[in-house]
Amino acid sequence: MRSRPTIIVFTREPVPGSSKTRLAARLGARNAAALTEAFTHDALAKARDLGLPLVIAGTAADNLNDNRYFRSLARRFNASLIDQRSGDLGIRMAHVLAPFAATGVLLIGTDTPSLPGSALRRAASLIRYSQVVLGPSLDGGYYLVGVHGSVPDMFRGIQWGGVRVLQQTLARLARVGIQPAMAPTWYDVDRWDDLILLAEHLYRLAQRRALPCRETAKVLIQLGLLQMRR
Repeated sequence: MRSRPTIIVFTREPVPGSSKTRLAARLGARNAAALTEAFTHDALAKARDLGLPLVIAGTAADNLNDNRYFRSLARRFNASLIDQRSGDLGIRMAHVLAPFAATGVLLIGTDTPSLPGSALRRAASLIRYSQVVLGPSLDGGYYLVGVHGSVPDMFRGIQWGGVRVLQQTLARLARVGIQPAMAPTWYDVDRWDDLILLAEHLYRLAQRRALPCRETAKVLIQLGLLQMRR
């Protein structure tokens, strides 16, 4: 019988002034932080619904296990905590993936609030039989990475934040002879245009009573960016 994979949600404490800074210019620092927190809650809710061991990989100004926000989050979602530590994105991802890789692990970010639960279920199915799984995002990166067995040399030399992150990662995997399985492609929400796209998408989904991110929708309604038909 194959072991159940672990799912990790990779996030940070929603501090005004350091959360979603590209959106804060339009929304204000406190609203951007509130949106960040909603993104995190929605990602954790979808991850919890998979019924797999759940881990929050966080970063905070103080010790993660003493941090009130993360301790509350872990209790609410029945999750374990792991500190991302320091380094670039690749170093931090490799650090949190490694302890769980032997039995399979998925790592997701929080910037794809409208991602349907079916995409995560597909990734969870793929990682049981694949060494690497990637969930491509439309901005040229990926919102999900999974490994099974060990963490390959796939994060070194990547220009994080650029439009070639996925392409560069695929090239590194090819060098070590790994062809990753692919989860469904989705879109990130980092910039104002992304947020408008999200609001329109959620408006349409709401008509079918199929909201995939209720906490995010609440914040968008409060900000006047999303209106629901009665």
